[in-house]
Amino acid sequence: MAELNTGGNEGKGGKKVRSKKQNTGVDLTAMVDLAFLLITFFMLTTSLSKPQSMDLTMPDKLEKDDPTPPQEAKESKTMTILMGKDRKLKYYMGMFNDPYLGVGPTDSTYGKAGIRQVILQKMANLKAKGQTGKDGIVVLIKATEDATYTDMIDILDEMAITGVAIYAIQDMTEDEKAVMQ
Repeated sequence: MAELNTGGNEGKGGKKVRSKKQNTGVDLTAMVDLAFLLITFFMLTTSLSKPQSMDLTMPDKLEKDDPTPPQEAKESKTMTILMGKDRKLKYYMGMFNDPYLGVGPTDSTYGKAGIRQVILQKMANLKAKGQTGKDGIVVLIKATEDATYTDMIDILDEMAITGVAIYAIQDMTEDEKAVMQ
């Protein structure tokens, strides 16, 4: 007759044979070494970000005997921007003592709804007359000693945004300083 053996180890002492447990930990030494090698590699090969600055070309100092006549601009296309304390901003067209169309220094603000809109409007008026690019608007930027570096950067940004081809930074006259007080 056939017989089914269900006991397994019966008859050999009754002890179960257990398999030897293995250590489940992973040796991370090689991975840490590789991580430090990669960190060192990227630290040595990476260049740090370089400061970005706007190119500003300053004119050469004029010699007293320089035969070159100064460049003249029409009053109708010359805008002067005055910057003062606490982000105070004024502009006028033409000469200070004899403003173009009789409109003297006018208050304005920085930004899209302020001086940018004024400059774009003046450029559009000159463009309608066929004066664009270097024949277009000329902007003179003048700042008091109380104006901040941020104000100057904001105005230079407005020149770049509006695409003014000719602009210059000049010293303020005494009359203009009096207006900005």
